Amino acid sequence: MSSWDDDESAAASAAEAATTDVELLKRAWRNEKAAPEILRFDSLLVSRVREQIQLLEETLDDFADSGVDDLVVSLYQMDLDRTLFLLRSYLRLRLQKIEKYTMHISRSDGILSQLSPQERRFAKSCAEIMEKHLEQSVLSKLPYGYDSVTRQSLSSTEDDMVPEPQLDTFVFCKTKSDVGAFQLDDIGEEVVDLVADDLYVLRYKSIKGLVEGGRIDLI
Repeated sequence: MSSWDDDESAAASAAEAATTDVELLKRAWRNEKAAPEILRFDSLLVSRVREQIQLLEETLDDFADSGVDDLVVSLYQMDLDRTLFLLRSYLRLRLQKIEKYTMHISRSDGILSQLSPQERRFAKSCAEIMEKHLEQSVLSKLPYGYDSVTRQSLSSTEDDMVPEPQLDTFVFCKTKSDVGAFQLDDIGEEVVDLVADDLYVLRYKSIKGLVEGGRIDLI
């Protein structure tokens, strides 16, 4: 087999693998965009996508040196651009949620464990900067008992000044497989029959576990 055949075979394999991971990344991007809270970071998927991006970039460089047809080059370039857009948008969505709910996220070990190492550093850095800014500009000028970043006063029994995601928000979702009769509340008064490939509008809090388990996609 010629070196050209080898290059073409490697490029085809890269495109096929990238297509599969791009679909998974698109699903993760849609879920992240529609979910009111930040979801678990898919480190393995992101790692694979980054490897595919690098491979596609190397393939395009080889094409430039081999005189490959412009149409073929443009198709691979489109795949690369689409993958880059999805990855950047996915990561940007997550950073926006971290910025919006900085104090809530930084105070929850459970949520922090769902972030990437870079996101955890970003969340902690944002929280430190915000606390320092509030302390210097506002809190230091307030009377004792009202100078907390997280509580309105000493009489508050919880962090009532910390914005949290509204998990009762209604979301559009699509089932990936038959779930059957599913209980939407704690007492069993709300039950819905979830059928494969059907669309529903449900409270996110009720289907949170199904989203995390990959049985339902948000749209």
